[in-house]
Amino acid sequence: MIRGKMRIGGDWVEARSGAARQVINPFNQETIATVAEGDRQDARDAIRAARLAFDAGPWLPAAGRAGCLARLAGLVTRQREELAELETLDTGKTLEESRWDMNDVAGVFSYYAGLADPWEDEAIETPDAGCSSVLVREPVGVCAQILPWNYPLLQASWKLGPALAAGCTVVMKPSEITPLTTLRLTELALEAGVPGGVVNTVLGPGATVGAELAESAEVDLVSFTGGVATGKTIMRAAAGNVKRIALELGGKNPHIVFADADLEAALERVLDGVFFHAGQICSAGARLMLQDEIHDRFVEALAARVERIRLGDGREAGTQMGPLISAEHRAKVERHVAIAMEEGARLLCGGRRPEAVELAGGFFYLPTLLVDCEDGMRIVQEEVFGPVISVERFGSEEEVVRRANGTIYGLSAGFWSQDPERIQRVARALRFGTIWVNDFNVYFAQAPWGGYKQSGIGRELGRAGLDEYTEIKHLYRSRAPKGQSWFGV
Repeated sequence: MIRGKMRIGGDWVEARSGAARQVINPFNQETIATVAEGDRQDARDAIRAARLAFDAGPWLPAAGRAGCLARLAGLVTRQREELAELETLDTGKTLEESRWDMNDVAGVFSYYAGLADPWEDEAIETPDAGCSSVLVREPVGVCAQILPWNYPLLQASWKLGPALAAGCTVVMKPSEITPLTTLRLTELALEAGVPGGVVNTVLGPGATVGAELAESAEVDLVSFTGGVATGKTIMRAAAGNVKRIALELGGKNPHIVFADADLEAALERVLDGVFFHAGQICSAGARLMLQDEIHDRFVEALAARVERIRLGDGREAGTQMGPLISAEHRAKVERHVAIAMEEGARLLCGGRRPEAVELAGGFFYLPTLLVDCEDGMRIVQEEVFGPVISVERFGSEEEVVRRANGTIYGLSAGFWSQDPERIQRVARALRFGTIWVNDFNVYFAQAPWGGYKQSGIGRELGRAGLDEYTEIKHLYRSRAPKGQSWFGV
């Protein structure tokens, strides 16, 4: 049974207003569950519960927090199939993709369990031999965590894992259209031994619940994953009490193939980089840049594969790509493609909804390949967040680096080459938070994730992800205090 209540303090509660929302399956628009629809007052209740739990802390010593995270990792592994099926119902992605996500979720919690051990104070040199000086790390406090709809549970783990390891308390707000696995994770966190009030989950729209979390003076940090426009709104709201922010705001990620690349391997990763989860991935390699010498034959091979991608119910074996998340999002993708063609792009594959009767009830859009794209086109510069590849030609290494960097984003980039010297040059020259060489869309718990420019502020995962949830305090002690005899002598 899917629990539809919010977790605030020690209780599962309905919205104060009594409002509720239906959660639908994007494959067929059937109602999966009915959940509480909170508002600002519910968010304030959750913040207050997290504040009380933190101020009375520490809620557990470091070893206890490590134990909770390790148990939570084990529970996610135990419930892997249940969680994967729920994630697929919620998002429409294939069940196999959801299973991979659950493996990663468990891995993230295990990793941060290993970092939750007591941190040693760092001694630093002082100008006076009669003094001592140390740096102490402490939890930042109450953390609001606003989650996206594309990877609901994975993104929850990226935020919750380091926050709990650091000793913070949290208020999670999942997307109102994909809340189910976050609610289940909250149950598992309690089963793992996390005390009531430490993890609170409040439901509702960003305009009310999200805004309250960003504006509240009782929140010490807000972490958000989503679009640039919303990220800017959160920055403005957080300025009200100058709270810490961590923002992951997506990207327009170039995927560059040089003429000396292993073209068969590159083709596989180009497909993977765009069509998993119907392209609804912040790191999607949707901007494909092909060197002149291999452009035509690579596009021909790519088009043949794109035409054969099998759409369907993510729960069924054989489905390679599921639906988009909503009718509104599909309409946005359709507008992007229409504008690209108006601006001169040429459509080779897709560009429309499928005609198959069995797909008519879902938010499907055919895998789409656009060629003859140029730097100034919106399809090249703007994040589409759908199953769409735009293809550009390039001549030289210097040209492609300059053009790849010519974007407001800087999340990730990948390139293919077998030249060791070129690999060193291009990897250093590309201004993105993650660079993949002869691969694409690889991430793991130990490596930090985040971007340059308008792709965000701060890092998730790795030790850097833990640092986001800590403050540094300087403790200075004089062993032989004395005055300077300066004033009034």
